[in-house]
Amino acid sequence: MITRRSVSLAAGIAPLVAHGLGHGQPAATMRRVGILALVSEAAGAPFVAAFKRGMHDLGWFEGNNVEYRRVSAEGDVKRLDALARELVEQKVDVIVAANMLAIRAAQRATTSIPIVMTIVGDPVSLGYVASLARPGGNITGTSIQAQEVLGKLIQSLHEVTPLSRRIAILLNDSSPAHAAYRATAQSACAALGLTAIWVVASAPAQLAGAVEQIVSQRSQAVVVAGDAMYFNERVHLQALLQTTRLPVAYSLREHVDAGGLLSYATDFVAIFRHAAKYVDKILKGARPADLPIEQPTKFELVINLKTAKALGLTIPQSVLLRADEVIE
Repeated sequence: MITRRSVSLAAGIAPLVAHGLGHGQPAATMRRVGILALVSEAAGAPFVAAFKRGMHDLGWFEGNNVEYRRVSAEGDVKRLDALARELVEQKVDVIVAANMLAIRAAQRATTSIPIVMTIVGDPVSLGYVASLARPGGNITGTSIQAQEVLGKLIQSLHEVTPLSRRIAILLNDSSPAHAAYRATAQSACAALGLTAIWVVASAPAQLAGAVEQIVSQRSQAVVVAGDAMYFNERVHLQALLQTTRLPVAYSLREHVDAGGLLSYATDFVAIFRHAAKYVDKILKGARPADLPIEQPTKFELVINLKTAKALGLTIPQSVLLRADEVIE
């Protein structure tokens, strides 16, 4: 049985400013919305569909008053800059950037076309915006508080496997958030008396070697930081990690669907659907500089009991009662 609570979003500092046209009123001309993603089209399909549903609910009908220009780097980071420039050359009205590296590529490509970010940890420290309350430039959107969530994930894994003291932390050192993730994980492990074992994989070809390192370093459990490449390779990554017979906690719930033990994260489908509200306001005249960055107010703890049983783990009742979704 699967149970699930919905994720709600609230303004991080102040509510979004209401503008001009009412919802449902068609635009005078066809508007173009670019969607820039690192992950493959197949992996990103549920999120794009959620965004389009959000736009439809706000009165934007594909082929009628809006068209979408979707480009995907198919997991190849080196393609992002060219794809961002392609959207700029197509004169899109707004760009939805689907992760930190996509946001950076869009930022390099334009300082005038509005950019709506979705999956990003701390946009201020990363240099995307001036502040959460007043972004100040051409970028706005949602911050998912990824660094703070990583600490909670490590705590949740510790509750499930309290005897595990050596925790492998899998990181992508090419990610803009790498340093922040490492600092957060180190602090969380130290607070719990755990030893953090750093394992790096920044390309799909490095995943098998990373898993071998996890085993050779005598790790007793694994935490996988949130990353677009890991998400894109989630089935392959889970298959590799399954051979270790170690409990694995992920920063993205989709990894648990693929067989991981647990995750603690916000609902990215809800994040993308919510991004439509930003795009709607921008297409109706709002300036990104004036639209405050929003943050999720709720996060989901997802546990895969099938995986727990396969590993011989008994999930404490206190954790099960806290879980937002239990897969049996």
